[in-house]
Amino acid sequence: MQKKLILYITISLLILSSCSKLLDIEPRNKIQAGVVLSDPNGVRSFLADLYYQAPIEDLVYFPRAGFNARGNTGSLSLSQYGMEAIHSEWPNWNEWAGDWWTKGYKLNRSINILIDAVPTLDISDEEKNNLLGEAHFLKAYTYFELAKRYGGVPILDKNQSYTTDFESLKVPRNTEKETWDYVLSECDKAVANLPEGYASQDETKRRATKWAAYALKSRAALFAASLCKYWDKAPLSGEAVTKKLVGMSASDANTYYNACIEASEAIINSGKFSLYKPDPANPAEAAKNFQALFTDPNVAPMEVIFLKGYGKIGEPLGHDYDGWNNPNQIGGSFPYRGRTNPILEFVDQYEDYGNPGHAAPIITTIDGKVSDNDGFNPTTNYLEFDHPEDIFADKDARFFSTIIYPDAIWKSTKIIIQGGVIRHDGTLMDSRGSYEYKGTTYYTYGKEQTNQYSGFDGSANDTRTGFLLRKFLNESWEINAWLQSTTDFADMRYAEVLLNYAEAVVESGNATKNTEAAALLNSIRFRAAHTTTIPLTLDNVLRERKVELSFENKEYWDLIRRRTFHTIFKNKIKTALVPMLDLRGDSPKYIFVRKKVAGANPNTAQLRDYYRSIPGTAGNGLIQNPEY
Repeated sequence: MQKKLILYITISLLILSSCSKLLDIEPRNKIQAGVVLSDPNGVRSFLADLYYQAPIEDLVYFPRAGFNARGNTGSLSLSQYGMEAIHSEWPNWNEWAGDWWTKGYKLNRSINILIDAVPTLDISDEEKNNLLGEAHFLKAYTYFELAKRYGGVPILDKNQSYTTDFESLKVPRNTEKETWDYVLSECDKAVANLPEGYASQDETKRRATKWAAYALKSRAALFAASLCKYWDKAPLSGEAVTKKLVGMSASDANTYYNACIEASEAIINSGKFSLYKPDPANPAEAAKNFQALFTDPNVAPMEVIFLKGYGKIGEPLGHDYDGWNNPNQIGGSFPYRGRTNPILEFVDQYEDYGNPGHAAPIITTIDGKVSDNDGFNPTTNYLEFDHPEDIFADKDARFFSTIIYPDAIWKSTKIIIQGGVIRHDGTLMDSRGSYEYKGTTYYTYGKEQTNQYSGFDGSANDTRTGFLLRKFLNESWEINAWLQSTTDFADMRYAEVLLNYAEAVVESGNATKNTEAAALLNSIRFRAAHTTTIPLTLDNVLRERKVELSFENKEYWDLIRRRTFHTIFKNKIKTALVPMLDLRGDSPKYIFVRKKVAGANPNTAQLRDYYRSIPGTAGNGLIQNPEY
């Protein structure tokens, strides 16, 4: 047997994992664990399969469809469940596949098999330690996603042996605190065994390293700390609460905040990571750099700590993120476009460079008031603009690299997003039609043909908020079929670690670290071409987190861990910014109307939404989560 075990996890190996059934069928029909894990190639394939199953909320994660979801998912993403976006067509909201309970324990079983097999492998001690480190990293990730969804869960550190005595196989839930402590302890085991890197950059970013384990601990500890501090903002009751299966204590908050700080500092003080292109010459350069970070995260090895790779067109190695989200005008022959519509509430969070440290909501009226009215009012004095993009002048550079806005240039094409024409007599034309004035014909949506514009006509392919998503999309690709995108996803990056650190410092009241945390917070802003230092406050940290980590599947979980989900979603209807061409004056001008998204349902969250329903409680004997 080959003595040297090379575990280079390339994306090509992941093709083995589309079925994820290496050890799932009866002995006469399967390659048994002893055979698979006694051969270097078998171990390599088995480990690749575990990575594929890892619960990474990436470009093929859709809550109602689950992890690694492809096909007609509708691109109903997690950003549309929070306060970042709304779907262009579907009203579905806060619906979950509920599959991570079964898949999570299935993955846990496979990880335990690997851990048991490692001591028997004919490889060096160093290679055994690396394997164990990767196993503990994957186990920490597995239980982190279980804890996020279910609270306290059964901890199965060893696989059970089959028996017809089913009652003996039932394992009760651990407390929520015990579950979070287990996640952090598995991160510690991973740190103790993992190397700092591997033979190549690709391998180092796609496999767990010591730094990826620290980053996961930073993320998980902050989550647990927030649950402790804010549990009482959304108190639940019932047997699961009484037995601490859900629920955390405020007295434990700082223990977890300190764990987050220590894990983050390990990465910060290592000197191995930095922000990608941290000193842009101007906002335009900053916007270009920030866009490049997500179009191809491989250009930023100094910032990317751990990524999910896609290396080949076709299932399961490609995805459809570009197809689903390109503007209607340039969607090619891909049948579904424009699905992710960023909402005005999110856009309002971006700062203007002239007023640093403060959100700058879009002002549409001369009196400067920000109002969410229900449409055009002929008596309102609106601000007028020669070009639609003028209203966004001076916005934070990250706005321009994250959002496609009215008249933005994308793929060398001006993206037409217009929601109406105000005739010369002051009446509004906001349904499909045309209007001739002074020898010129004007169209409601900016152009005559449906393939010439990208907004507001009620088509599922057009935005209904006035905005489309730019982040992650590759401007050089033409997508005309399924599974044509291969953009990698940066699951863990240095900027998130800095924001975790800053939040933990503020929330824990650890004043001795304020100066360092403030400097790190501002370094993220300087990368976005800000030049003014702002103070370390909770509001500043949370606003920075919203714009820096937008659409990376963090914002929804921030609402959950900080227990604000039910206060924000209380008969909430999301809001749009509608550009209209105004012909009342001497020359055509553009005005903007803030209004509720047409056709959007009001969304109301319940307290029970902070946890998912545990499946199969009638058979497995587990105590159900509150209010299910």
